[in-house]
Amino acid sequence: MLTLQSPVDQLIRIKEDTRTALKKLGIHTIEDLLYHFPTRYADESQFVSIQGLTEEVTATVRGTIKKIAAKKSWKSKMPMSEAVIEDVSGSLPVVWFNQPYLAKMLHVGATIELTGKVTMYKDKLALVNPTVREEKTLPIDSHDSLFGTDENAILTPIYAESKGVSSLWFHHAITRALATLETIPDHIPAALLEQYSLPALKTALIWIHGPKTANNATVARKRFAFDEIFSINIARQKERMTIKEHVAYAIDTEGTDTEDFISRFGFPLTGAQTNAIDHILHDLEQDVPMSRLLEGDVGSGKTAVAAVAAYATVMNRPGSKEKKQSFGSLQVAYMAPTEILATQHFESFIELFRHTGISIALITGSGCRKFPSKVASNKDNWTTISRAQLSKWIANGEIPIVIGTHALIQKSLTFKHLALAIIDEQHRFGLNQRKGLAKKDTHFPHLLSMTATPIPRTLALTMYGDLDLSLLDQLPAGRKQVTTVLVTPDKREEVYEKVRAVLKEGRQAYIICPRINSSDKDAEKTIQMKNVMTEAKRLQDVVFPEYRIGILHSKMTKDDKESAMEDFMNHDTDILVATSVVEVGVNVPNATVIIIEGAERFGLSQLHQLRGRVQRSSHQPYCYLFAEAKSERTQERMKLFLQAKNGFELAEYDLQLRGTGELTGTQQWGISDIGMEALRNLKLVEAARQAAIGIISDDPMLEKYPLLGARIKPFEKMHFE
Repeated sequence: MLTLQSPVDQLIRIKEDTRTALKKLGIHTIEDLLYHFPTRYADESQFVSIQGLTEEVTATVRGTIKKIAAKKSWKSKMPMSEAVIEDVSGSLPVVWFNQPYLAKMLHVGATIELTGKVTMYKDKLALVNPTVREEKTLPIDSHDSLFGTDENAILTPIYAESKGVSSLWFHHAITRALATLETIPDHIPAALLEQYSLPALKTALIWIHGPKTANNATVARKRFAFDEIFSINIARQKERMTIKEHVAYAIDTEGTDTEDFISRFGFPLTGAQTNAIDHILHDLEQDVPMSRLLEGDVGSGKTAVAAVAAYATVMNRPGSKEKKQSFGSLQVAYMAPTEILATQHFESFIELFRHTGISIALITGSGCRKFPSKVASNKDNWTTISRAQLSKWIANGEIPIVIGTHALIQKSLTFKHLALAIIDEQHRFGLNQRKGLAKKDTHFPHLLSMTATPIPRTLALTMYGDLDLSLLDQLPAGRKQVTTVLVTPDKREEVYEKVRAVLKEGRQAYIICPRINSSDKDAEKTIQMKNVMTEAKRLQDVVFPEYRIGILHSKMTKDDKESAMEDFMNHDTDILVATSVVEVGVNVPNATVIIIEGAERFGLSQLHQLRGRVQRSSHQPYCYLFAEAKSERTQERMKLFLQAKNGFELAEYDLQLRGTGELTGTQQWGISDIGMEALRNLKLVEAARQAAIGIISDDPMLEKYPLLGARIKPFEKMHFE
């Protein structure tokens, strides 16, 4: 008997090219197939008669097949299907490249519905590679049937395709699956379905794949939007509950004199920093592991907050709250995503901890350092040591603060008394990673995760349901607001002169391009879309020949990236031409001006992070935006960017402004487009979150809900990177 977990090829015979296409779309089981939802629906009321078609218009037509055959193109020998369809107003050629199988699936006399762009083919108007759906009947007179109310409209699902599998194939396969499966058990408890007026799973699947009315599709999408956000929250709350079952070191923060430590910073803390520190210190005092996300704009002072948490931790002795050792220190691991950023944190901590005598180590793939050193001759008083020696000192607890990259969670490195893990820009550092750090210790580390990525509230509630949230929504005193200007093309030379004036003062500049190389065959399009390689050469040869220009992009080797950033940090280069790879990166206070080419190609949050690169000193920072697209929507987004006060506002704008297909949920966050739509609805997100909290509070291991336990497995592995 077929079930949701049965392979698709048990439902329907599958050719090898179809199997490859399904694999590319992540479809292996019947459940995967049923969750391949339509991207849109073609409404019968939107049908156009063949006689009414015009070139370059996307249209939906309905007609009878008069001819159809599989062929090969004359020059390239590409396999294809060619057909002629007819309605009461005329006939129309149709061609599908690389889809010869359609000639076997469809037959003369069949009624089909086609949606695609009308173009010229062999000197005639035609539809090329349209989506197709076979119909059982054709209206006697299409002129009388093209328009109707929503209640009477027939909505045709249109599916995302891949080479080897068409929208029509999905329609047939899914229809067969729904007819074949005797039961489809629902993982959402019936009480919740009733509470939120949601349809049962099988009903929702029927409605989303074959809605009789527009309302059917809407209600089904609401069910699956709630379903996804609810499932993610169940996974997060389950993880939170599991972590709470572990024992952490209860840290005596009142006896560590953190106020004296803070007083030596040389700068006052913002109110937001003070609040975040208060919450963190309170969490550290508990023997339940802290799970907190510290979110703040670039330059908002997250490192200083992390330093206070680290100081409070290492000033404590190991042991239980009642009985502590009289020797040794609790330990802190501080993990950064890159060697450069780890090295920068190491240098920052040296400045903040120099007066304390506390030992600090750096461990990366390139080598290891230790501070302080009795033999070091450099001004920072650190020395290079062997990995074996450093590992020994960490294992016996002699070094309390260890900063590094992913080298920190290698099996070969063991902490003696790890009490706090600080993770920078590794948002989903979950249960398994913390277990890896804890190793054989009987205690579980407190976690402070930090990010400069502005996160919409609904996304934070969903993806970080296992973390408490602290916001740094103020900048330190002395930081100046970035002067941001949207520049018209005729003002480009003026901007270059303004950048030159800043460079003459000894400052540095970023120039950001949306692409690495030029790959467009259309020369005009290539010129419009700036790329790193071409732009760096042009700037060096024509615009800034007197200055040193470096490049940075994602396809460079790790060593080359590190070298490029070190050159820029050390002012061995004056201008860094880069892709958005610098959006979350190192602190270069001397860089005070940034030009962003093709600004409309970046999200608002991404633009804000790029702009934040030049807001790291007391010098006046500048951000110049060049946007090629002149659409009303682009102008609206740029206007919001100029007006927004902080990254949190922009994150909310970004979520609301971007269309369903532009949210890239599947690629970036592991959330489907339906889930991304749900994130625009705070009421739905909060309802799903509260429902999840209620279930996990009552049944942490989901023993009463085995179907729900199985459903959340993919979401337990989900990472937001």
